[in-house]
Amino acid sequence: MQEKGTISIHTENIFPIIKKFLYSDHEIFLRELVSNAVDATQKIKQLAALGEYSGELGDLTVEVSVDKKKKTIKVSDKGIGMTAEEIKKYINQIAFSGATEFIEKYKDKADNQQIIGHFGLGFYSAFMVAKKVEIVTLSHQEGAEAAKWICTGETDFEIKPDKKKTRGTDIILHIADDSEEFLEDARIEGILNKYSKFLPIQIKFGQKDKSEEDGKDKDGNVKYKSVKVDNIINDTEPIWTKSPNDLKDEDYLAFYKTLYPFSEDPLFWIHLNVDYPFNLTGVLYFPKLKKDFDLQKNKIQLYSRQVFITDEVKDIVPEFLQLLHGVIDSPDIPLNVSRSYLQSDSNVKKINGYITKKVADKLADLFKNDREGYEKKWEDIGVFVKYGMISEEKFDEKAKDFVLLKNLDEKHFTIAEYKKQIEANQTNKDKNAVVLYTTDKDKQHGYIETAKKRSYDVIELNGPIDSHFISHLEQKNEKMVLQRVDADVIDKLIDKDEKKESMLSDEENETLKGIFEKAIDDKNNTVNVEAMATDDLPVTITLPEFIRRMKDMQATGGGPMMFGDMPMNLSVAVNANHEVIRKILDSKTDKKRERLAKQAYDLALLSQGMLEGKALTDFVNRSVEMI
Repeated sequence: MQEKGTISIHTENIFPIIKKFLYSDHEIFLRELVSNAVDATQKIKQLAALGEYSGELGDLTVEVSVDKKKKTIKVSDKGIGMTAEEIKKYINQIAFSGATEFIEKYKDKADNQQIIGHFGLGFYSAFMVAKKVEIVTLSHQEGAEAAKWICTGETDFEIKPDKKKTRGTDIILHIADDSEEFLEDARIEGILNKYSKFLPIQIKFGQKDKSEEDGKDKDGNVKYKSVKVDNIINDTEPIWTKSPNDLKDEDYLAFYKTLYPFSEDPLFWIHLNVDYPFNLTGVLYFPKLKKDFDLQKNKIQLYSRQVFITDEVKDIVPEFLQLLHGVIDSPDIPLNVSRSYLQSDSNVKKINGYITKKVADKLADLFKNDREGYEKKWEDIGVFVKYGMISEEKFDEKAKDFVLLKNLDEKHFTIAEYKKQIEANQTNKDKNAVVLYTTDKDKQHGYIETAKKRSYDVIELNGPIDSHFISHLEQKNEKMVLQRVDADVIDKLIDKDEKKESMLSDEENETLKGIFEKAIDDKNNTVNVEAMATDDLPVTITLPEFIRRMKDMQATGGGPMMFGDMPMNLSVAVNANHEVIRKILDSKTDKKRERLAKQAYDLALLSQGMLEGKALTDFVNRSVEMI
């Protein structure tokens, strides 16, 4: 019996609202319809397994097709189907308050395009692209009659009998003029690949050509012919749905190549599988990062029951683990998830904590069971570990036992090991262990050599977040300070309260200070004459550790913008015990004294990479003359 009626929505017309709020993400109509088709198909399989459906299941493939002439898109399944009464129940009765209240509630939400699933409106997303939608369906129930539902985007609908003979549902979209981009095969296939690549029921979209052997020619050469084969979009059993015991390394690597075809092989991976207190499966890969970690985010894909949701997972995955690659699948996260939902949902917070713990446990196991292999991977792993320690307190508690410090002899130490390594020789007068570090072993080579003469050890901290990690280490480790190897003269970096005798009188010190101040002629610099070792440089230029650290943090986007291009107040230490300084004092004329002092100062600038432009040219010319 044919029937006409009005959809039960307490507003004049819901469809313009759907279009308005979902316009920026209107391709999701296909995700919604295909997901519904897959759900209907899984339900018939479940009923058959329970003995509640005794018919032949047959081929359960969901088919998507485009007819450019008729300007239609059809999504067909062979699932449970619907009766006319079920259409009225599930399609017509959408119960929520009026459109005015609806718009008022969501007008300020940044993620308003994500509201459809919240109201169970997945099917109605079809009206974002269609001017008319038809449902042709036959229920699995014995004796059921096929029904056809037609709606043109108004609240009026029509239901009438149909001649469909096979179980399941066809959704036919008559595409609107402003949405004809969706009649292009490449556009549809792109959307299916994005959202449906790992759905648990086969998804077919058209056919594709395939070469097949066709005998041999008279010369014995193999002939080929082109044949049409079904274009199956998806892998119905991706590796995260399987038990780790059933998988080999090659399976994980092959899946990684599926997700990231042009990437290097990952370092290792973590298989996630938990069913209490929430459901979560997935595989997370540690990629080879080196120093280029800024470009790596948004590589984790979030799924719900194998349906792709998003690759923006910052509320589900801790920030430092967004550098990982891979897949997370949780049925506890709805398809049309909103940012506000993610931020407030208790399951999401538990998932976040669980992933942090799993990653920490994996790294701890690697370190414990294969330290040599762990050390070889440290250049890549280090960014994750340090980033995590800085940003996640719970991760920091575990990571302090497997974070590594690497010295210039390429040896790796845990924090505890390194403190023990240096405590005998690098403890200052305040009983603090002083960790000397370099950010550029070539530019700071002279300072490193001076440290080595004292048998001091130097570690390398030149990573993209090391300027922040240095401060974190000091905050978390009592009686330990870090000093960049060129932040002061070596005996002040590790001040053991051992006074050196000066070879100069107080009067000579004052004279020398005046000579250098006049030669340098820069009020931003502070000159001090100090008693140092005879094999230390005649002049050492340093920038205090605090200012250096702030500049390093500023360079990586984390420090205060207090320095900018303002001139730095350099400390100039003149070595009272060096023979060159003696030579300057013994020179016969003021002009020669200043010239030698300027040369010694420029050499100190040069060793810091701070001599450039005219000053560098003048230094070169002066050096030639002096030779």
